[in-house]
Amino acid sequence: MAGFDIHEFYRRYVEKLNAHKFDDMDEFIRDEVVLNGEPSTRNDVIAVLKADIDAVPDFRWEVREFLVDGDRAAVRAINTGTPVKEWLGVAPTGAAFEIVEYAIYRVRDGRFAQMTALHDASTLQRQLAG
Repeated sequence: MAGFDIHEFYRRYVEKLNAHKFDDMDEFIRDEVVLNGEPSTRNDVIAVLKADIDAVPDFRWEVREFLVDGDRAAVRAINTGTPVKEWLGVAPTGAAFEIVEYAIYRVRDGRFAQMTALHDASTLQRQLAG
């Protein structure tokens, strides 16, 4: 991937996430992708993102660390938001959340081929319970 700047690529990706411009994901995600270890499609990823934003309209990703090793990237991000609908089995209480997300990606031909994300669901649910 001569000339490919993964740092710039990821910066643009997070800008699109935070602008909730999920219809632009074809620039970043291959048609077929491995999502959290399962064969998926870009449309599957977009459906997950849209469902999250439907429940948490102010969802934001803030990258704190970004490490690259060849075609792989690791990210530590802070996710924030305030659900307005039931989300992850918790009814909205007006409570906001702030959690750490760890994500690992593999990039092939300038787009994500593998995407894995992990966050502490019990901390998230405790924060949302108010």
